[in-house]
Amino acid sequence: MKTIVALAGALALAALPAIAAAPQPAHPISAAFYSGTWYEVARTPNGNQKDCQAPTSQFTSAAGGKYLMTQTCRKGSPSGVAKVFKAEGQIVPGSGNAKFKARFFGLVNQEYWILDCAGDQSWAIMATPGGNYVWLMSRKAVMAPAAKAAAIARIKALGYNTTKLEMPKQPPA
Repeated sequence: MKTIVALAGALALAALPAIAAAPQPAHPISAAFYSGTWYEVARTPNGNQKDCQAPTSQFTSAAGGKYLMTQTCRKGSPSGVAKVFKAEGQIVPGSGNAKFKARFFGLVNQEYWILDCAGDQSWAIMATPGGNYVWLMSRKAVMAPAAKAAAIARIKALGYNTTKLEMPKQPPA
């Protein structure tokens, strides 16, 4: 139980802000964003994801307008032992689906913002409101190099330091 409480505390923003605050989301997001699998392509380094490879977030609908989020991380390599974290989420009213709250372990609430995404929602930039963390998520395990470069340039334009982004390994496309 101590480990779960420590992890929950760490999930609640344990680092100093990377930027003063995350910018507001660029535009509304389709509700379809909150279904299916997203692959993590890049991220701000954080202790909770140390040596995390092949990270994914799986969204499924749940009762009462909520959804379930299952985050999977494989330790050491894309075929390593899976660590799974489950959360219940809900879209923040009035946010155009661009902000959501997730509750981990039934104790820790964390808000996330979808700052921007491709027009076809093939990739998305997700961040915490305080500017501490940013993630590049993709509907495919491996992004095309040009799309990845454009998305990372967008992260930089949003004010994040892209020279320190981690690029977790994903299984080959």
